[in-house]
Amino acid sequence: MLALRLARGAHPLVQLRRLLVAAASAGTGFLLLCTLGYAMGHPDASGGAALRLAWCVAPIAATVYFASTVARTDPATKPRSGLSAVGLGPARLTVLATISTAVACTLGSMVALLFFLHLRGDLTGLPFDGAASELLAAGQPLPLAAALTLLSVVPLAASAASAAALRPRTTERRGKPGSERKEPADPDAPAAPPSGLPWGIALLAAGLAVEAYASRASGTSNLTLPGGLTGSPAGVLAGWALTAVGLALAGPGLTYLCGRILQTARPGAMRLLAGRGLQEEARRIGRPLGVLCVVGSAAYAALTLYSGDRPAVGPLTALGSLLVAGCAVLTLATAAVEAKHARSETTSALLQLGAPTSMLRGTAALRAGALAAVFGPLTWVVAQLAALPLTG
Repeated sequence: MLALRLARGAHPLVQLRRLLVAAASAGTGFLLLCTLGYAMGHPDASGGAALRLAWCVAPIAATVYFASTVARTDPATKPRSGLSAVGLGPARLTVLATISTAVACTLGSMVALLFFLHLRGDLTGLPFDGAASELLAAGQPLPLAAALTLLSVVPLAASAASAAALRPRTTERRGKPGSERKEPADPDAPAAPPSGLPWGIALLAAGLAVEAYASRASGTSNLTLPGGLTGSPAGVLAGWALTAVGLALAGPGLTYLCGRILQTARPGAMRLLAGRGLQEEARRIGRPLGVLCVVGSAAYAALTLYSGDRPAVGPLTALGSLLVAGCAVLTLATAAVEAKHARSETTSALLQLGAPTSMLRGTAALRAGALAAVFGPLTWVVAQLAALPLTG
């Protein structure tokens, strides 16, 4: 009940983000139910049903990542003295945020179930009754247990990811008498670099190598890509998965590197502020940038592959692609808003010291330009290398 009251009293922008989480959960739940409908209508094609279910992993991951990011940026999860006084410390706020995420995702899953039943023709009295009855096996009874099991995947995974992202972290160290003390921080020292860059580069290189090897190996099993493109070696897709994980892991390190590059060669005030800002925000916006780089390279590679025969893209493929791309963009936008709020005190202090607003705008433009200069060409290169084995 307290989680519901906190949700009702939130800012409209926060409510909009929760509604977007519910919408993403609804789209992903509908894709899972369509996979169930295909399995019901084609009992002999178990391999095709399993492949369709496997292709739902990407929308599920994108939705869960977006939901955990929204939960992390929710103002209701920030510890406050008034709430701590009544027993709502960081641990209980984490529980409330997890419940709010579960409620939003469950609401989306229920909407997906209603829409699925409506298109099957089980619910009447609305437009498009039974519009997809043949596709969704309307002539067979729906196994409710299987449908509810599929619909529970996104709420459970999103709740677990939100709890992991919001778990209280102890940054205090114990002194000699056993009392806790905080380590003083040097305000002029830059943030420590993220540790995932070497692993990300290693996985990226390994993924590209696996793609190149699998494309030349004979006797490899082929899979059907969404949209009707056939004959794709399974090893190539496994290499692409490694490449995607590598890009996501390398995102924070590359963002930190952008900040360091901006501060080289006798930087002025704007370059120094922009570089330090990127170093501070590397962990916050670097991972969403890496994920968006993955989505952009996949989209570019898909357009390159489809440029010849132009296979027909079905509505479910379009829905899955829209979910993955939309969640990636919204996750980055949410992280950017969180970063802006995190540096609000620094911005206010600079304005009080007489810094012109043009300098702050120039600093923001420098940050955006540095990120685009690094991640843009990287996305293009990875897309070209990833599409090369499939087009050769």
